[in-house]
Parts: sequence; structure tokens; C-alpha cells
Amino acid sequence: MHDIQCLGVYTSGGDAPGMNACLRATVRTALANDLEVVGIRRGYEGMIDGDFVEMDRRSVSNIVQTGGTILKSARSTDFLTEEGRTRAADNLERYDVDGLIAIGGDGTFRGASKLNDEHGIPVVGCPGTIDNDLFGTDTTIGYDTALNTAIENIDRIRDTADAHNRLFLIEVMGRDAGFIALNCGIGGGAELILIPETITEMDMIKERIFSLMSAQRRSTIVVVAEGDELGGARGIEQALREDPTFEDIDLRSTILGHIQRGGAPTAGDRVLASRLGVAAVEALLDGHTDVMVGFVNGETKLTPLRNVYSRKKSIDYDLLKLTQILS
Repeated sequence: MHDIQCLGVYTSGGDAPGMNACLRATVRTALANDLEVVGIRRGYEGMIDGDFVEMDRRSVSNIVQTGGTILKSARSTDFLTEEGRTRAADNLERYDVDGLIAIGGDGTFRGASKLNDEHGIPVVGCPGTIDNDLFGTDTTIGYDTALNTAIENIDRIRDTADAHNRLFLIEVMGRDAGFIALNCGIGGGAELILIPETITEMDMIKERIFSLMSAQRRSTIVVVAEGDELGGARGIEQALREDPTFEDIDLRSTILGHIQRGGAPTAGDRVLASRLGVAAVEALLDGHTDVMVGFVNGETKLTPLRNVYSRKKSIDYDLLKLTQILS
């Protein structure tokens, strides 16, 4: 077991709804185990700058329902250097922090692993990212909220698409992974879903879209992950507009963008975040380090951080087949 007296907690990388619920669970679990708790503002950037704040039960009151992160988040180029990480470790020592809970995605965990390897600081990660692309957990904090936000907006766009017999290209987040696009596409009744994990051929897309619009459908919805190789919704829109075959088709594209990151977390994200926050502190106190606590088949599971950021999580290809049947 690690002799942890003072726990540091931080959020890093892209924010995700439910991070505050995870912070709340982490802080209160640590306090229940008679630990001191220090919050590190602005992730690794704040760790390098010494932007630390003492936390108690009241500091995490009334935040479980809020999006974003009260500790803020930031990208840090300085932390990519050995000198930057040494400054961060020195600040942790100055504030007597002898254990860390890192809430974030693969970039966050790479940094946490470096701190553990180079400076021997025990660290446990909680998966906080809307992309749901982390190996070692069935779902990540923020994913359920982002998915429901996307579906809600697809439903609204469907209304106007039906009213005008339009083709809508809707781009959702997912630079390297199509989990959001695939699931909100199915949930939103999309006729076509394009994701980074599959090869997208423009000729196939044109043929499919023309077939759908020619079948006298009231509307056609195409969901595109931002990381699709054809340049997302804007790239596909441009290709269609340059093709005379589609000159009579009423075409629009919408990029949902950062709207998917915001808003109150769903009940699912609040419960998941709370369970993972508690489990992370318990794992650290039990002597585990350089691991992420995830949720697999209904149970919490520990996965080495190096496996989390070096192995790619696969999409469910049965769902991909399902879209072809349902459309």
C-alpha cells in the first residue's frame, strides 16, 4: 500500500460533462479516508505554475449537476518537456502531494505515466472524454451526455429537413473515433453514417445519397464524424455541390461542434463519474499506480495506463451492419 497523506486531483485535456461529479466523488472519498485534498487548476499547466487550491467537502458542493470542470482544463506544451515535468513534480512535493487522481483522456494519461515513471508519483486515472475512445472501459465520463445532446439536435434538424425535403449533412465530434457518430446516427434514424474507422469512397456516398433522395423521401440525414477522411460535412458538401447530378437537391450541412461538450450531465454520466471517482481513490489507497479505473461489463476494472493510450478501442461493427439494415 502507498502511504498517501495528501491527494492531488486535476482535470486535463478536453472537458466532458460529468467531470465535476467525478471531482466531487474523488474529494469526498479522500476526505472520508482522512486524507488532505489539493485541487490542481488548469491541468498540467497549473501543475507547472503551482496553481493549487486546498479542497474540502464544501468546495465540491452543488457541482454534480454542472457541466465543464470547476478546476478548469488546459493543454500544456511545457509538460511535454522533461524540464516542465520536473517543475510540476517539484510543485507537488512543495505542497506535500503524494498521490494523484487524473481525470481526462489519453493525453492526460500519457502525462500521468511520465510523472509516475520519472518521479515515482503514484497516480490513478479516471476516463473523462466525450469520444468514448479509451481502451479499458465500456464507456467514458461525458460520452452519454454528448450522445444525447447530438441526438436531440439531430431530431430538431430532422423537423426542418422534413419540412423542406432537404438533405442534411450533420457533423459530430470524433476526430479519430466514430463512437458518437455511429450511436447517435442509429438513435437519430440517420440514413447514412460515416466514421473514421471505415473507408469512405465519394462515389459510393454520391450513389447512396442520390438513391435516397430519388426515392421521394421527405428528408435524408447523413451523420459524419469530424475525422472522416473526406473532410467532414463541409468536404462532402463541397464535393456534392460540384457535381451537376446534385444541382437540384436542397442541401445543407451543420456542424454541432462544441455544443456536444456542454450542458448538465445525464444521470448515467453522473452515476458513472461518481463510481469511478470513488474507485480511483480506493485503488490508490490499495497500492495501485499507473492504472486507469474503468467500467467493464458492469464492474470497475483496472487497466495499465500504457495499455489505455497505446491500444485502440474498437467500435462495434455489428452496429455498423445494423445501420445498413435500418436505413
